[in-house]
Amino acid sequence: MPKKILVVDDSAMMRKIIIKNMRDCGFAIDPQEAGDGVEAVKIFAAGGIEAVFTDWNMPNMDGLTLVKEIRKLDPQKKIPIIMITTEVTPDKVKEAVLAGATNYIGKPFTPEKLKEKFEKYLI
Repeated sequence: MPKKILVVDDSAMMRKIIIKNMRDCGFAIDPQEAGDGVEAVKIFAAGGIEAVFTDWNMPNMDGLTLVKEIRKLDPQKKIPIIMITTEVTPDKVKEAVLAGATNYIGKPFTPEKLKEKFEKYLI
């Protein structure tokens, strides 16, 4: 059964790339898309999302704030939240993890790196 995932990035092209790469890796996914954190919170709050993949830098609500908002709705941290971003300094990674991110990958990425990082969340 496909996993219902939420892919959040202000770039529609990047959302398509992430989804294509996940499918190319063999992941069975039912993707939902959001262009910013505000839209993503609405989709997440409606229920059914099994994993969230988000960028950091977006208008209206950035990815770090999105992580915090999702964790208010999911305080048990049952839903994995993965940051896919250019913000890859150790301080940024630490900040995201402390906010509730489950894992982290830098852009650009390869399908192999995507599979290695996310396989355990999408099986």
